[in-house]
Amino acid sequence: MPGKRENSGSRIKLKYNSTMHICFFDIDGTLILTDGAGQEAFVQTFTDEFGVGRWNGKVEFSGRSDRAIVADLFSEFGIANTEENWERFAVGYIERLPETLTERTGRILPGVKPLLETLHSRPDLVLGLLTGNIRAGSFQKLRHFGLADYFSFGGYGDLHADRNQIAAVALDAAKTHLAAIGQAGLPLSRNHYPLQSVLVIGDTPNDIRCARSIDAVAIAVATGFSPYEDLAAAGPDLLLNDLSDPTPLLSLLEEWKI
Repeated sequence: MPGKRENSGSRIKLKYNSTMHICFFDIDGTLILTDGAGQEAFVQTFTDEFGVGRWNGKVEFSGRSDRAIVADLFSEFGIANTEENWERFAVGYIERLPETLTERTGRILPGVKPLLETLHSRPDLVLGLLTGNIRAGSFQKLRHFGLADYFSFGGYGDLHADRNQIAAVALDAAKTHLAAIGQAGLPLSRNHYPLQSVLVIGDTPNDIRCARSIDAVAIAVATGFSPYEDLAAAGPDLLLNDLSDPTPLLSLLEEWKI
């Protein structure tokens, strides 16, 4: 378990005498399971928009960005990987996703809603998304399950195929969010903020790797499609079967409390 991490910049105490934590969540396999609704929307979009007659299942989806998945699918089916075709896919996918979410029997994963309630209520913590989903798809999924209101910033799979680049975007978005809080009265700015710890919670080895890329604490949860053993081999700071018991995660935050 990691010890206390020090911010390399100057430390500024907030008015409530605390430092800020950022907690990034992945979506699929971490917060929710959609029963394949997202992949079905992919299939329908490629069939209707690009004339793909048979889905061969060769392209891996789990733990990857939509941008990377689509690039591989374009290659697999001989479709030019152009910005125009990407936009054509994205529009078609977003049109179809609400219906596939309704048709499938998805669910919120164990402990997620109470944990989000607990974290969201803390004045020393902000919640963000670090996901391979495109932004519009992220919030369609979260709205469907009643979780959208917990999140207002993040990194998404719209612009970058690489999860590490998405993580960098997410961290920058968090800094911008903290600066916006500062404009409301807290002594913060974009490049000078009292960040104590960054946590990334995800269900695949890719989530662990992208946490490392931004020097974040990596928390892995075995509720997605990656076996527990594979997650353990990737070396997270904390590995949980699910989020039904928030104590280990909350204990990490207590270790960093000033």
